[in-house]
Amino acid sequence: MNAPPPSLQPKAGSLRLEVALQLLQQSGLALPDTRQSDPAGWLQAVLDGLCELSSRDALTGLANRRQFELAMAREIDRVARAGEPALVLMIDIDHFKRVNDTHGHPAGDEVLRAVGQALHECIRPMDTVARFGGEEFAMILPNCPPAFGQTVAERVRNKVQSRPVSIAPGVDVSVTVSIGGAFAPQWVRSSAALWIERADQQLYRAKQDGRNRACLEMPPVSHVSAEEKGLLFGHSQFQDLE
Repeated sequence: MNAPPPSLQPKAGSLRLEVALQLLQQSGLALPDTRQSDPAGWLQAVLDGLCELSSRDALTGLANRRQFELAMAREIDRVARAGEPALVLMIDIDHFKRVNDTHGHPAGDEVLRAVGQALHECIRPMDTVARFGGEEFAMILPNCPPAFGQTVAERVRNKVQSRPVSIAPGVDVSVTVSIGGAFAPQWVRSSAALWIERADQQLYRAKQDGRNRACLEMPPVSHVSAEEKGLLFGHSQFQDLE
């Protein structure tokens, strides 16, 4: 989209930014003190801050579902083109309702924050971890070979299990998670919904088998011809963004 001519572009001082600034202040984001000297740069900082807020879960600070699904779409595109492995993990806190019912919702919030922090400590810079909804979290792990998938999932599970959560002075609760995982089909342009559904099936199996465990679906071995691989290098929705 072409930008409007300078005569039609709104000035930062004429925009109604009070609510946006209140949101940024509440989130703890500090804006540069350049509103008068560099209004364009200051306004860009406001826009960047709002984009950051819109992509994060307010309670845990992790990526939210919207940001996670965008990351999944990008990863599916990459896997289809490069044929490299990628793993998605769906992670659910075991018996979370019991925490809320026994200790109250503030305690449940502490558990969510603690689990989110533990998961964040498990990822690499290239990975994405998000609060998917409620007590469910999700991870995307690019370049994760199937031979290492179970080890990675167990490391995540053990990280959470080994960290009791303090919900009040002198009161700790033990937390465990169940994990379901699935690998993206290589050289295939799948969809985020199908990928998540396969991981959710494994999560259901982990719950049925007793919770506090990780179940992964191993990727099928597929043979793709050179011609089929070439077809994957057609138009991509992400090419327009580069």
